[in-house]
Amino acid sequence: SKAFGAPPLHFKGSAFHRIVPGQIFQGGDFTRGDGRGGESIYGTKFEDESFEGKAGHHSAAGLLSMANSGRNSNSSQFFITLDAMPHLDGKHVVFGRVLSGLDLLHAIAGVAGKANGANITEHLVTIEDCGMLGAKR
Repeated sequence: SKAFGAPPLHFKGSAFHRIVPGQIFQGGDFTRGDGRGGESIYGTKFEDESFEGKAGHHSAAGLLSMANSGRNSNSSQFFITLDAMPHLDGKHVVFGRVLSGLDLLHAIAGVAGKANGANITEHLVTIEDCGMLGAKR
C-alpha cells in the first residue's frame, strides 16, 4: 500500500477487463475494474519510462507492457501481448515477459475474449493470487 491506512495497491482479485484474441490481455484496474481506473505508488498517473532497447519493442507474444491513454498517463494497468504488436512501439513501455503459460492465455482468450476489441469480456477472468518475486542473482 501507499501509506498507512490507505487502500492496498495489489492485483489480487482484479479482473482482466479487456481480452482481444490474438492481440492482448489487459488488466490492472483494481480501483474500478472496467479499464477507466488504476493507481500506483506515484498516484493516479505517472510518466513513461525509457522506450530504449527492448523496452520499446512489442516484437513477440508474451510481453508485459504498460497500458495507458497517451503519453505519460501510466497507472496500474498493464497488458500482455498475444502476438507481435509493432504498432504499439514507442507508445507503451515493455517491462517484462511471460516465462510459462502463454498457451493457457491463448486458450482463455479464445473463450473469454471479444474479437472486436471492445472493453468487455465474455467471461470474468481474474487474478486469483499474486506476489513478489525475488531478484535473480
